[in-house]
Amino acid sequence: MGIALWLVCGIAAWIVARIVPVLRLTQRLSDLAIALFAGVAAGIAATAFDFGGRNEPDWRAGAFAFACALALTGWFRAWRAMQARAAR
Repeated sequence: MGIALWLVCGIAAWIVARIVPVLRLTQRLSDLAIALFAGVAAGIAATAFDFGGRNEPDWRAGAFAFACALALTGWFRAWRAMQARAAR
């Protein structure tokens, strides 16, 4: 159940990231993959910090997974935007 929470938080972070217009049209699947990866990785880290576990959903693990997924998606988009501007 905890893993499902991490994935839902990653998807929620992806949905929030889709609101930001920078490179929104070109990165739909890569943004989703990054957000899901970050959500699961942050959930594993939250388990190490004793914020729940893979079988028990905890709001702190969900908040941590959401924040990390949103941050990593933002960093990835910023990196892609810098690459696009450097290529011009």
